[in-house]
Amino acid sequence: MKMIRLCLVISAICLAACQQNLQTQNEPKLSTKDPLVQQSTKIMMNQVGYAPSSTKIALVTNVNSTHFEVIDITQNKSVLKKRLGPSKLWQDSGLDVQIADFSELNTSGTFLIRVDGIDDSITFEITSNPYKPIHDAALKAYYFNRASAALPVEFAGPWSRQAAHPDTNVKVHTSAATQQRPEGYIISSPKGWYDAGDYNKYIVNSGISTYTLLSAYADFPAFYQQHFGQIPESSNDIPDILDEIKWNLDWMLTMQDPNDGGIYHKLTTLRFEGKKMPHNANAQRYVVKKSTSAALNFAAVMAYASKIYSDIPQYTAFSEQAKFAAVDAWKWALQNPGVTYKNPEDVKTGQYDDEFLNDEFKWAAAELFLLTQEESYLRRFEQSKSPLNVPSWSNSSALAHISLLNHGKDQLPSELYQQLKVEFIAFADTIVEQHKDSPAQVAMTTPDYVWGSNGVAMNKSMVLLQAAKYVKDATAYRTAASGLLDYVLGRNPTGYNYVTGFGHKSPMDIHHRQSYADDVVAPIPGFVAGGPHSGRQDGCEYPSAFPAGNYADTWCSYSTNEVTINWNAPFVYVTAAIINAD
Repeated sequence: MKMIRLCLVISAICLAACQQNLQTQNEPKLSTKDPLVQQSTKIMMNQVGYAPSSTKIALVTNVNSTHFEVIDITQNKSVLKKRLGPSKLWQDSGLDVQIADFSELNTSGTFLIRVDGIDDSITFEITSNPYKPIHDAALKAYYFNRASAALPVEFAGPWSRQAAHPDTNVKVHTSAATQQRPEGYIISSPKGWYDAGDYNKYIVNSGISTYTLLSAYADFPAFYQQHFGQIPESSNDIPDILDEIKWNLDWMLTMQDPNDGGIYHKLTTLRFEGKKMPHNANAQRYVVKKSTSAALNFAAVMAYASKIYSDIPQYTAFSEQAKFAAVDAWKWALQNPGVTYKNPEDVKTGQYDDEFLNDEFKWAAAELFLLTQEESYLRRFEQSKSPLNVPSWSNSSALAHISLLNHGKDQLPSELYQQLKVEFIAFADTIVEQHKDSPAQVAMTTPDYVWGSNGVAMNKSMVLLQAAKYVKDATAYRTAASGLLDYVLGRNPTGYNYVTGFGHKSPMDIHHRQSYADDVVAPIPGFVAGGPHSGRQDGCEYPSAFPAGNYADTWCSYSTNEVTINWNAPFVYVTAAIINAD
């Protein structure tokens, strides 16, 4: 459908470029070549680039050669020749792989890898700051997913669109009805981010997404003093990332029932809208049933946000509002500790159901303790037994550790602080060992290839970069973290860089309604596609039976090719951390 519009698209892009000086050195360089003929299928590597001092690894598959060369294409000469690593079976890909390690090459330039008997690799750059453009695009993806806003050409370029979903006429669903707010009661719940490829807004998934972006700002405040996104708020003196986060926080606050402090689980249509632009998706929207998981995600994020925004003079009142809202949501959760969420019979949209809530209690208690220093919260944190797992919308235990280690050293008893540090480092060590044990030097194991496997990769990377702060020699942690980023950026069996708009082969047909329904061939840049796994919940055709290769760049594949706010957030964090480490 889109290809017949190519002439219109080219005209629109040219017009936008003429009307607005949209192209800056920090904007994404969109993939324009045929994505099916980009690189040697036998050499897999990061397609975005490398910093001079970084670990640099490519994977070579199924070849008889024993050596590889790196060619400087500007000078047309070999600058490095080395032996390939031994051939090993990467079971999750079904491929025998050999490692080409060219880490000692630290000269800036444009290069390719050559191995006798196969096609040359893609060209790649070694440059001082390879990840800033893709970081900025991944952060700006949140702007493109704003609800209740028009996106003008000035800020959105060819992906501009009309305002949609003001959400000032949202009905209370029968599952959420109370005496004060009966079924059909109208509330206003504007702003926020569309969750994924659909146009609904979910508190639970907003929880980890918003927290992770707040953590990026908290860890790298000087970096974020710059203005990144070319968003409407960029003219103020507040970091763009905080402006963007507040767009979602403002919506989250409207999801609290002022009568009891409870939090509606989601704002949604009864069924997913079709392949429409936002302004054409006009089905009635509802707030649906309150849940304990929504209340605890809300309490944790609002407590953390209150702490962060208290340092911004313009937002001292907002900081207080967030604090009181967090406390009220916590009180509701204590009074309703086991209200799990299942979709009512007439609601068919995303569920984000979670029956194990100890990790949410642990996380919310940690954030409220850090905000208030009240011992009751610390006691509840210690009582909430929950194992450390890779962070996800349903596993937030590690977020409690991250916050307490980063912000609680002066507030926690020293023995408890040391215990938390030992536990967290031990957890990160398991990921380091996965990296070392992997024939591809990628810390992804078979159970990691689930819906949103690229989010798993990036959250693992974030855990490693957090742990790196607390060890004397962080080399192994940073190397494993970079390996996971390399995997998402192209060092994988599919040959895709999974971030739209970057590299030699990136997703073109993501499951994202705006990107499908607009008149632009290229998808909105900066979105992280979900990534491969063997679930095949959508019934689409896939090119591989192996979990690491089971990905399809097609609208049909919502299980591998959808985008969502909680996969972009750790990507933003990881790229910011690596930029600042370099």
